[in-house]
Amino acid sequence: MAATVVERIKVIDADSHISEPENLWTNRVSTQKWGELVPHVQYDEAIKEDRWFMGGKPFMPTAGAAMAGWKEPPPDHPPSLEEADHGSWSARDRLQRMDEYGIWAQVIYPNVGGFGSGNFLALKDPELMYECVKAYNDFLLDWCSIDMKRFIPIMAMPFWDVDLCVKEMERCAKGGHKGVLMTNQPHVFDMPRITERHWDPLWHQATDLGMSINFHIGSGDLTKLRGVTVDNGRQAAYAKATVSIFLDNSQALMDITLSGLCHRFPKLNFVSVESGVGWVPFLLEAMDWQWLNSGCREEHPEMDLLPSEYFKRQCYACFWFEEKSALSAIEQIGPDNLLYETDFPHPTSMSPGPNSVAVYPKDFIEEHLGHLPEDSLKKLLQTNSARIYHLEV
Repeated sequence: MAATVVERIKVIDADSHISEPENLWTNRVSTQKWGELVPHVQYDEAIKEDRWFMGGKPFMPTAGAAMAGWKEPPPDHPPSLEEADHGSWSARDRLQRMDEYGIWAQVIYPNVGGFGSGNFLALKDPELMYECVKAYNDFLLDWCSIDMKRFIPIMAMPFWDVDLCVKEMERCAKGGHKGVLMTNQPHVFDMPRITERHWDPLWHQATDLGMSINFHIGSGDLTKLRGVTVDNGRQAAYAKATVSIFLDNSQALMDITLSGLCHRFPKLNFVSVESGVGWVPFLLEAMDWQWLNSGCREEHPEMDLLPSEYFKRQCYACFWFEEKSALSAIEQIGPDNLLYETDFPHPTSMSPGPNSVAVYPKDFIEEHLGHLPEDSLKKLLQTNSARIYHLEV
């Protein structure tokens, strides 16, 4: 019998998440100094489950994002981490789940601090905010240390202070972090847009360290999604909200290509995480057409490439459940700038369960991607991610 794709190719999952253990910050940040302000977990009678408290105020349920295999559809979720898939928070169980799914290595992103560290702003005190970022980054390295060949840690950023970003990037790179998690919407937190020169020290440091900039969806202000409604009720509103944030990253790709950011930092890699790829070909074609149609080439003669060419030189996008649209994107722009992910253990992850239409990643890959040429498969599933995150396979 011929070997399956995941038997031939060690698959790198470009986006997965950790459900942070309840003692992460209380074990690493002084509660004697900061008291109840330190992120911690306690039972909340109002919702009848364990909940994170951030800056002393109720925040997200501990297992709110640990939906892999859960018996109810989102936004319902396990009432505690113990009742969730243990692979969501235990490194040893995660490795076992990866083996079951046909995944060799995973890039690891957070939950509690937010997909760009914006949640830490609720702590108010800049010193405490930075202590919590450092605590998470140190924890993640410890968590991944069980097998640094199979876990790829991505550092959180104290984006409210560029000098601290530069300092923390150097510290984390020495420790073993492979990339940077950066909000693509700092302007929603009253910071300059990512296109402004304010951020140049960060981009220079990332270039010097060879660390990619990873824009995960939902890294801005998610409170706007709380008011999303449709006439069909709660579940439909949830579906609309999640699809909406998939498309948010198109703004980031336009920002970095059209603003000249990619032109000024030609060796810096940018990754659009958990955004899907079906819309990418249209975006590239539309940007090129409008760039030429709007006279941008004459206005910016220093930019010698089209927006799509900057994208193809240094930008990447991730896909997971897409079937037809991912294949269309691969056909239109090729496999060089696309990465495969699972989003484990989030509500949209490739995690089969009683209330999920997902199939095992190994089965999805075999059925929907297995017909592709071997060199294309290897780029999509392994070598693109290995190059970006400096992983030896």
